[in-house]
Amino acid sequence: MENIEKLSDEKIVELVRKKDKELFAHIIRRYSNKLTRYATYLIGDEDKAADVVQNSFIKAYINLNSFNTKKKFSSYIYRIVHNESINLIKKEKKHISLDGKIEIESNDNLEEEFGKKEIKKQVNKCLNKMPIIYREILSLSFLEEKTYEEISDILRIPKGTVGTRINRAKALMKKICKQERI
Repeated sequence: MENIEKLSDEKIVELVRKKDKELFAHIIRRYSNKLTRYATYLIGDEDKAADVVQNSFIKAYINLNSFNTKKKFSSYIYRIVHNESINLIKKEKKHISLDGKIEIESNDNLEEEFGKKEIKKQVNKCLNKMPIIYREILSLSFLEEKTYEEISDILRIPKGTVGTRINRAKALMKKICKQERI
């Protein structure tokens, strides 16, 4: 078999479907941290985000035969995590804060690290005050570095709407940060 690490997600999914179900563990390893980070941005609770991601992997695995391998697997799995996160938020029906639990690994010196933490804390403070439709699009675009097309697939909105929401979200973020004197 080819080196599994060099295979695309879509190829691994094909192999999981046809030959070896245990190869799905590679998919989990590839996406676990990214998806937990994304869910944490949306939910604001790392433990709940981990549960959402775990449930999302289970759903993805169960429904793997419905995935179109001509499309990007990353959009598919992000969409599932998005839906699970939104469902949890609706279920709890309360405002969930992003209280600075987002961690950025760094080998920089302590002063730079402190500066990054302060910026992150201030950005999270502003993000926390935004409606979820703007919070999710900013996190996908700037924190997860997804393209407009990927965001369109994940959120199931037209690419034009992605651009519009990003612009509105940036304007809202700027306004909120200005009000907060950040």
